[in-house]
Amino acid sequence: MKWLQPVKPCLALFLITFATIQAPCNAMMVNCSEPSPPSLLEALAPVFKLNSIRPVMNISTPTIVSIDFTLYGILGVDEKAQLLTTYIWLSFGWQNEFVSWDPIQCGTDKISLPRKQFWVPDAVINEFVDQNTAPFVPYVHLHHNGDMHDALPVRVVSSCHLNIYTFPFDIQNCTLTFNSYTHTVEEIKMVLGMPVEEILQYSKKVMTTMGEWELLDITYHKHILENEDGFDQLAFHIRIRRRATLYVMNLILPSCFLITVDLFSFLLPPQSVDRSSFKMTLILGYTVFLLIMNDLLPITGNTIPLINVFFSLCLALMVASLLETILITNLLCGSANFSPPPYWVQVLVLRVLGCLVGLPPKPREQREAAKVTLSPVVAEDSKADEEPPQEKGSVVEDKALKELRRLGQHLEAIRLQVDSHVSGGHGSEEWIQVGFIIDRLLFGLYILFISLSFIAIIIIWVNSYSK
Repeated sequence: MKWLQPVKPCLALFLITFATIQAPCNAMMVNCSEPSPPSLLEALAPVFKLNSIRPVMNISTPTIVSIDFTLYGILGVDEKAQLLTTYIWLSFGWQNEFVSWDPIQCGTDKISLPRKQFWVPDAVINEFVDQNTAPFVPYVHLHHNGDMHDALPVRVVSSCHLNIYTFPFDIQNCTLTFNSYTHTVEEIKMVLGMPVEEILQYSKKVMTTMGEWELLDITYHKHILENEDGFDQLAFHIRIRRRATLYVMNLILPSCFLITVDLFSFLLPPQSVDRSSFKMTLILGYTVFLLIMNDLLPITGNTIPLINVFFSLCLALMVASLLETILITNLLCGSANFSPPPYWVQVLVLRVLGCLVGLPPKPREQREAAKVTLSPVVAEDSKADEEPPQEKGSVVEDKALKELRRLGQHLEAIRLQVDSHVSGGHGSEEWIQVGFIIDRLLFGLYILFISLSFIAIIIIWVNSYSK
C-alpha cells in the first residue's frame, strides 16, 4: 500500500472537486451540517490535508500576498554594529482557493485555526540578522470567501547603514525588505496591504516607545530581485531622527562653557598672575569631562562624527593656549638675555600682525627719548666744563659740597645704567611686544572658533528639524 501514499493528496483534491462540481471555479465550497464551529471544523478536515501545497487551483496562478505592518516601538540603534532594533506587528493576507463556505449555513464568516493546518507564505525580512524573540502566535484567520489573514509580532534586529556624521543631529534611513525565501515572482507576488500613509499615521498613534529616536516617515517601493529566477520584493524605508536635546545639554553646552572660560583667561595679566596654572586646571577638567561623556558618543569605523572633531579642536586650542602662556612668561622673564629679534620677526610680527591685532610698534621718537635719559652724567660734565670760571669776588663753593654733588650724579648714572641692563633695552622691549601680539592673536582665533562653532551647531540643528 506504500505506492498509494504519494497519490493521497491528489485523490483528496479529486474527491473534493467532484463533491463541489457546482461551486465556482476559483474556490471549493464547504458544506456544513449545521451552523456551528464544530460542524465547520469537520467540514474543513479535507482542506487541512492540503497544507503542504500552495493554495491555488491552477499551479501557474501566482499567490498575491499583501503585506503591511505597524511600528510599535524603536528599541534602539547600535552605531558600532550598524543595527536597528524595532518592534512591529506584521500582517499578511492571501487567498486560499481550496475553501469557501456559506456564512449563513455555517453560522460564521470567519474562524481562527492553528497555523500548522494551512499553507502560509515564507515571507522573510532580508535585513534580519538576529532571532525573533517576540511571542509566537499559533493561529491564523480564515474567512468564508477563502481570504486568510496572519498577524504576528516581530522583534526585528535589522542591519542598517548608519551615517552619524552629523551626530547628534543625524537622520537615519533604514530599510525592511520583504520577499519570499523559496518562491519566485511567478509563484508569489508581494503587494501593499494598506496605504503607506495610513501605516505611518497609525504607527505614530500607537507607538509606545521611541527612546531617543523620533519616527519621521515611512515610504516603500516594489521591485524584482534580478537573479537567475527573480523574486518579488517589497521594501519599506523607515526614516527616524535622533532627539538631540540630551546631547546638547550634556555634551555641547559644557564643552562650550569650558572653552569660553579658557577664552576669558586671556584677560588675566601674564606678568602678575600665574595664568598657566589656571589653564592647566581647565585642560584637566576638560579631559575628565570627555572621559565621563565617552559613553554618550557613537562608536563606529565608517565615519568620524563632527562632534568628535569639535571636541578635538577644543582640546587642541586649550593646549595651544597653555603653550602660548608658557612662551609669554618666558619672554617676560628672560627676554633681557635674548639677542634682538631678527628682521623677519620685526616685519611679520611687529608690523603686520601687530597692526592686525591693534598693537603697532612704538615710534622711533619714543625709543630715542629713552636712550637720551640713560646718560645724564655726561651732559652734566660737559656743561660744567663749558661754564666760565667764577670771578674772584663771588662766593666760593665749598670743595666738599662740590664733590658730593658730583658723586650723587655718578650714582644716578649708575642706577640708570643698571635699570637699562635689567630691562633689556630696546631688544627686550621688542620681544615682550612680540609676546603680547601672539597673545592677542590667539585670543582672536578663540573668538573666531567659538563664533563659527555656534553658527555651525545652529545651522545643523535647524536643518535636521526642517527635513
